[in-house]
Amino acid sequence: MRRAFSVAVYARRGDRVLVIEHRRLQTWLPVGGELEAGETPLEAAVRELREETGLSGDLRPLAGALDGVPPGLLGYEEHQAGSKGMHLNFVFVAWVPDDADVRPNDEFGAWRWVDRAELDGLVSPLNVRQFGVLALDAVPRT
Repeated sequence: MRRAFSVAVYARRGDRVLVIEHRRLQTWLPVGGELEAGETPLEAAVRELREETGLSGDLRPLAGALDGVPPGLLGYEEHQAGSKGMHLNFVFVAWVPDDADVRPNDEFGAWRWVDRAELDGLVSPLNVRQFGVLALDAVPRT
């Protein structure tokens, strides 16, 4: 079975996170994609956020994170990705400016900034909603 390392990035503005309607998968997801050769998960998170949305995010060390954990890392999960095999997915949160504009690439057309209640009601995989809650609860280390 093929294994692919990937990242998911929850862009966060206050009490809202960005979700995109993925054209091919026809579901609401965070921004993300596969790591490129030689790239760390943190580097991929920064790149995917910029490539897919035009946004620059601040990936901050999180309160309670252990020494050596990349800034903004919420967790790790694995899921089947159809013909792509198993995705080994690193999930991040990135704080973005309130006035930054989303400039979508061709992978999605629709996007929404959702709060906790809207996140609960999304038609999306359970782990997307669960990590979205973690992103909304994330507190940067002081």
